[in-house]
Amino acid sequence: MKKVLFQDLGTMEYKQAWEYQEELFNKVMQGKLNKTPEPNYLLFCEHPHVFTLGKSGEEENFLINNDFLKQIKATYFQTNRGGDITYHGPGQLVGYPILDLEQFGVALKDYIFKLEEAIILTLAEYGIQGNHYKGATGVWLDTEVPNKTRKICAIGVKASRFVTMHGFALNVNTNLNYFTYINPCGFTDKGVTSMEKELGHIVPFNEVKEKAKINISKVFGMELVD
Repeated sequence: MKKVLFQDLGTMEYKQAWEYQEELFNKVMQGKLNKTPEPNYLLFCEHPHVFTLGKSGEEENFLINNDFLKQIKATYFQTNRGGDITYHGPGQLVGYPILDLEQFGVALKDYIFKLEEAIILTLAEYGIQGNHYKGATGVWLDTEVPNKTRKICAIGVKASRFVTMHGFALNVNTNLNYFTYINPCGFTDKGVTSMEKELGHIVPFNEVKEKAKINISKVFGMELVD
């Protein structure tokens, strides 16, 4: 099993977490290029209210102006991950794996599938049936019911020479009102949900973290080291 360093960053501003990811990403990349492998990382955190737009995203999917952004105590960043616009905030589990996929024998498409799979396994432990959704990344519910299909976990990654950064955002006890200020991931006809909404009660956040850690390590065949 491949050892991966796990770090729980707690609540961290998006920009600070992005800069930290870049630092680790560059270390892993340099190690790869110099043939002196660096450790791989899995970071967990929560962000204060923030909207992020992926490099292939459309600004029209951001539906509010700067004045309203300040009113709702949120920030906005154009970022270098794939995907369109999404929201991060309190009660949402954000995971940033910084992995050299070649060390795991995983192609990029399979990597995204495996990330989704780890979240699907985590949701299943709470009786929530998550699914892959053809033509879209992330984890979805009721994919076979056109008017009820909704997303519970967003995924957006960047990879260069098979080294990854950015990752997933699982809505645990997230304030879903913030998603009404965007077309989430560019969709205008799909809903967004959370574990709290689906179960009808607050979900123990640290418990979800632990289950997600275990399922990510299982799916990728990694040993997480604190």
